Order: sequence, then C-alpha cells, then structure tokens
Amino acid sequence: MSEHPSYFMTALCTAGGIAGYTRTRSLPSLVAGVGVGALYGVAAYTIKENKKYGHETALAASLIMATSMVPKALKTSKPFPVTMAICSVATGVYYTKKIIEYW
Repeated sequence: MSEHPSYFMTALCTAGGIAGYTRTRSLPSLVAGVGVGALYGVAAYTIKENKKYGHETALAASLIMATSMVPKALKTSKPFPVTMAICSVATGVYYTKKIIEYW
C-alpha cells in the first residue's frame, strides 16, 4: 500500500517532464522529469516487492524533486511548480515517516 504515492509521483514527474519539453523544447525538463519519474518507479516496484531500500529510494527522489521545484515555486508562484513542490515535500514527509516506522 505504501507504494501508491510513488506510483502517483512516477506519473506526475514523467508527465511534467514531457509537458515541459513539449511546451518549451526544454531537454533538461524531459531528462529530469523522466529520470526522477523512473526513480520513483523503481522505488514503487521495490516497495511492492518488499525489497530493501524502496522507501529510501522514494525519499531520495522526493529530495531531488523538492530541491528543484521548491525554489522555482517560490520564485514564480505558477501552478505547476507549486503543485510539484507540494507533492514532492508531502511524499518526502510520508516516506520519512515510513523509514522511521520500519527502523
């Protein structure tokens, strides 16, 4: 059940990267979005299969996304960066809580 936020973030990051590339032809947006989305996907699969380091991988992906999107959200106040910042911070808090529970 705890893999569901990672699946959601997989879709959100990948869609965001593709949308960023489509709108502005920004290759870094595509690479970052699909890359972080893939990291979330690996985390979701690892958590679902009850293997080691799934929650830690999801937390790492959340930290990567948050360090990128929170400053952008504060600077621009546009809906997409704000949404991504909120989702990445919330997902990071959730997986931090899960790591502490399992520790």
